[in-house]
Amino acid sequence: MTTHGHYAPPARRVDRAVGVTGSGGDVTFTWSPPFDAPPVIEATVQAGAGFRSLRIAANTGGSTTVHVDVSAGVTLLGIGVLAVGAAASGVTVHCTATAP
Repeated sequence: MTTHGHYAPPARRVDRAVGVTGSGGDVTFTWSPPFDAPPVIEATVQAGAGFRSLRIAANTGGSTTVHVDVSAGVTLLGIGVLAVGAAASGVTVHCTATAP
């Protein structure tokens, strides 16, 4: 027996959130309801003074923690280098979580 028609699988769940880092440079996003497995994360920071880098510090189905460091540019003997990074507080982080 053949069947006719078109089946479209349901779209993957996508959640978006915006948060601000605390004094330790971390911001935690809570996913409600939790994902069945750790989601695929895309995170970005808003522009600001200094060089900013981020990393995903923790990721579970229920929450994701992003850590942000900031370092200022330093000129040494006429060559621009980056100073050692420190935890960046008050940085706005945009996060997108997609079900795996």
